[in-house]
Amino acid sequence: MTVLHQSAVSLAAAIRTREISSVELVTEAIERRDRFDPQLNAIIWRDDETSLADARAADAAVARGDDLPPFHGIPLPIKELTWVAGQPGTFASLGVSDAPREHSDIVVDQLRRAGFVLFGRSNSPEAGPMSVTENQRFGVTRNPWDPRYSPAGSSGGAAVAVAAGYTPVAHASDGGGSIRMPSSATGLVGLKPSRGRVPTLIPSWEHSITDGVITRHVVDTAAILDELSRVDRRAVYTAPAPQRPFAAEIGAPTGRLRIGLLLDAPNGVPVDREARVAAEKLATALEGLGHIVEPARPQLFSLEAVMGFLDVIVNAWLWATPYDQPELAEPYIAARRRRATEFGAADYAIAAARLYAETAPVAAQWGRDFDVLLTPTMAAPPPLVGTVLAEANDDFAGPRVAENQMVAFTAFCNIAGLPAISLPVHTSDLGLPIGAQLVGGPFGEAELLRLASSVEEHFGWTTRIPDGYR
Repeated sequence: MTVLHQSAVSLAAAIRTREISSVELVTEAIERRDRFDPQLNAIIWRDDETSLADARAADAAVARGDDLPPFHGIPLPIKELTWVAGQPGTFASLGVSDAPREHSDIVVDQLRRAGFVLFGRSNSPEAGPMSVTENQRFGVTRNPWDPRYSPAGSSGGAAVAVAAGYTPVAHASDGGGSIRMPSSATGLVGLKPSRGRVPTLIPSWEHSITDGVITRHVVDTAAILDELSRVDRRAVYTAPAPQRPFAAEIGAPTGRLRIGLLLDAPNGVPVDREARVAAEKLATALEGLGHIVEPARPQLFSLEAVMGFLDVIVNAWLWATPYDQPELAEPYIAARRRRATEFGAADYAIAAARLYAETAPVAAQWGRDFDVLLTPTMAAPPPLVGTVLAEANDDFAGPRVAENQMVAFTAFCNIAGLPAISLPVHTSDLGLPIGAQLVGGPFGEAELLRLASSVEEHFGWTTRIPDGYR
């Protein structure tokens, strides 16, 4: 197993004690990406010279005895939908210039402050609203567990970089499941933080999008969240501070929790047997730890609210995306942008107001009816590459069953701003990872991290590596 499959926390400790150098880690990351990425296509932009120069600077700081940030010298890719000053930010679209951006998003500043060495840009679908990582500009990203299948999206490139051992962790973002779905599809851990937990300059998609990371080790998820959630006065609002650092939740007692088990998809799509098995496996493990697991039928969002989010709000934000040549957008993106022009400002205001009005009774169920909600992460295993994107491009108005199965259990968390984590607890008959999701109450990341760390050893996912990528 490559050293890059180890936790970023342990590797950063090894850098501080000079057991390993940042240059060694970045060099191995480059070698693994060069070896595997011609097939996988996870990293779509690279600047090895700058990454190595930053690694050398990190090692020099160690030699000088400087005070070092917690992830000093650890390589990490940035998702293509996120801006970094001096790097292109094309939204993975042929219709957007690759001219260097003039400023960085807040999350990039937070990651740099934490000590990470930026390691290229990871692939995503165009502009983000797609559950697979495929686009006309950079092509298809494939799943290292079986390259015939998708790693899901939109943070698919990030997930593949971690699953294939290019880097121990990767930056990601989530507007409807885009951290959790790729984590499920590639056998990794993916936490979508609460609304406002990670500061952002622009709260896109009516405050549903949040930044985060995809990891193999829960301790990395927790410790990086401590860094990403630092207050930044440029953000329009900030989530309440946790009672203690998130890293302190790893291995901490969970207490006896009431866990609601939801196996039927909120949007009514069929749920595959493998998805149900994943959730049931996690339920059994949690029951074995003393928690009360009972079937739940929570009140979630109305069809009117969900359609307002998808059809009015997301499409409006896509229309507002700064394209240089919008005529070069993917057909499904063009269809969504056209659809946005069919609504007015009042329609947007009504849709947004309905989301916030319905969020209050949805969120009130946590702590009243159950403490945590347990679901499959996706209602189906990862799809074959090419199928989901083709379905959207060929007939955007059609049923798009596969895409709707993928987001069935994830999107409501974004609409409500609730934290949720996908854990890799099952492997399908075809050998593909299948995740289960835990959804916490408002600002309840600490509880999710305690639960996740309590089952990590039981499921053994930290040492489960795709064949050929050790």
